[in-house]
Amino acid sequence: MREEAILSPSQVGQYLKNMMDQDYLLSRLLVRGELSNYKTYPSGHHYFTLKDGEGALRCVMFRSDARSLRFRPENGMQVIAAGRVTVFPRDGQYQLYCARLTPEGVGDLALAFAQLKEKLAQEGLFDPGNKKEIPKFPGRIALITSPAGAAVRDMIRILRARWPMAEVCVIPVRVQGEEAPQEISAAIQWANLHNAADLLITGRGGGSMEDLWAFNEEAVVRAIYASDIPVISAVGHEPDVTIADFVADLRASTPSNAAELAVPDQNEIYMTLLGDKERLEGAASVRLARYRQSLIRLVNSRVMTEPSSYFRETRLLLDFQSGRLANGLRHAAAEQRKRLATLSAALPNGAERLVTRRRERLNALAASLDALSPLKVLGRGYAIARREDGKAVLSTGDVSAGDKLELTLSDGSVNCQVL
Repeated sequence: MREEAILSPSQVGQYLKNMMDQDYLLSRLLVRGELSNYKTYPSGHHYFTLKDGEGALRCVMFRSDARSLRFRPENGMQVIAAGRVTVFPRDGQYQLYCARLTPEGVGDLALAFAQLKEKLAQEGLFDPGNKKEIPKFPGRIALITSPAGAAVRDMIRILRARWPMAEVCVIPVRVQGEEAPQEISAAIQWANLHNAADLLITGRGGGSMEDLWAFNEEAVVRAIYASDIPVISAVGHEPDVTIADFVADLRASTPSNAAELAVPDQNEIYMTLLGDKERLEGAASVRLARYRQSLIRLVNSRVMTEPSSYFRETRLLLDFQSGRLANGLRHAAAEQRKRLATLSAALPNGAERLVTRRRERLNALAASLDALSPLKVLGRGYAIARREDGKAVLSTGDVSAGDKLELTLSDGSVNCQVL
């Protein structure tokens, strides 16, 4: 009878791991499910669960693979995970080691684009009030792009043709690949730190969404927003739209269009200046002709042809005006003398009439006062009785039998006693 093998738990786990690793299906697996319990650890590893209505599968995505994620995984999101299923011998549990994660129904790039756009819009990075004005006549323009592409050559050619007075410099960066976002954002920051230009143009030629993705990276978008130097975004062709277009101070449909928007056309400026020159010359000619006619009239005037007659006429005019002034003063003095004589004559009569009216009024008041005098009443036989305390007796009730009274008459007083 054959003796059965006895294995440790770790040996069983290792055996199952080796068996699963050799299975073709389990080593190249695509799993569709709903994200649950999604967590990102400080180590950079991502842990989550894929579930459907009847089961669940534990998953891990290591930091090296998680770097390629374009979108932000969220619980409840339907995804397709690519990887291999095997056993971790220490725990004795199988799990999916995810190498790639894609949202179902929409590409990961499209989802990442929508997520970042919504996030930055809520922060106000696309607010028109934050846009800086593009200078009308930039003296120095910096092109942040690939130095080897056709886009940079087109921009330099158009800038030189339209406005050769502007100095153009190229800050070379990669515009595609993993290093591109860091280089583009660093170039924008460097240009601001050293005040390298009056205007920045950043972009590249056309391509797929994957090719243009560097201009959808958050680092690039935030660098454009933080730039003190105005930025024109010139990415791809007319239909291509990146998040950099929303945050830039001006969006150009193509790199060539960016060069056209960045500077004025010297030919248009020349024609404008030429028109202004012609209008100024016409206005100057009209004014000079008017001044010339005034000068001719002045030269032909009598004061220039016969200066002595001018002074003679001026003297006569002054004499005439002096005479009129003297006559006016004499007439005014005579009028004032007449008025003064009239007032002088009227003053005594008026004073005499005033004194007469005042005397008559005084006599009337004196007569009224005399009529009211108590002495007049006493002269008609009346008397004033006063008690010893000096109070006047107004009624019989004011005295009693035996009281002594003083009677005041018109010519003296009499003492008497009440009986």
